[in-house]
Amino acid sequence: MTVTPPVPGLEWAFSVDAELGPLQDHGMTRAGHRRIIPIAGGTVTGAFTGVLLPGGADWQNVRADGSIEIDGRYSARAEDGALLYVTARGVRSGDPVVLQSLLDGADVDPSAYYFRTALTLECATDRTLEDAVFVASCVREANRVRYDAYRVS
Repeated sequence: MTVTPPVPGLEWAFSVDAELGPLQDHGMTRAGHRRIIPIAGGTVTGAFTGVLLPGGADWQNVRADGSIEIDGRYSARAEDGALLYVTARGVRSGDPVVLQSLLDGADVDPSAYYFRTALTLECATDRTLEDAVFVASCVREANRVRYDAYRVS
């Protein structure tokens, strides 16, 4: 008997609006061109609603073509004190001129570049967030990153 795997779908789960601190350019390291962008605050709304806590960051590795490997880690706190830990891994790529415009803080239409992440969530108070795969479609603005996260069904 041959069983066909189910075709996954996407269900909106939550939105994030992350306020960013100043970019820290560490230059060319043994791991590549390393940049760190601190998370200064922001909000999460949807399946988990709360505020982003300062102290998280996106530890980026810039590829030779200007594309960026995303490695974000940060926390949020709900009004009732519940905590959410988010790990976001992905890529932001596109035409080098567009990527430079983003770095310069210009407003760039999100259709002009590719910015997607896979999210892993940890939450002691809501195991449904831990028992699913999430993907996000992201937008980079001058001092913030916004994204919508979708649960893969």
